[in-house]
Amino acid sequence: MASKFTELAVDCADPRALARFWCAVLDYEVQEEQDEFITIGSPAVPEGRKRPGPVPPTLTFARVPEGKTVKNRLHIDVNATDREQHEEVQRLLDLGARYADVGQGDESWVVLTDPEG
Repeated sequence: MASKFTELAVDCADPRALARFWCAVLDYEVQEEQDEFITIGSPAVPEGRKRPGPVPPTLTFARVPEGKTVKNRLHIDVNATDREQHEEVQRLLDLGARYADVGQGDESWVVLTDPEG
């Protein structure tokens, strides 16, 4: 039997702000909240890791004292489900995302950072 991907942990300076941002991006909701971390996940599959088969992973944002210092080795790809790409990009920018140049050149996809980069 294989393992399944159930959670992505993200170190950050402001868990509440990032949780709000990613809830709006993914249509997730807060599942657990404590002083130093917040877990968000799909309202359609709140039992996540206990459910057999693939599930939408939760995201946990944990406060850490140090800032981001190097390039990310992991990124999250998202795709619009009910609008055109340019409309979704604008929605994400309005939520606090920012354009990022990672040397992608002239591609069909757009690179953005979340509010913490």
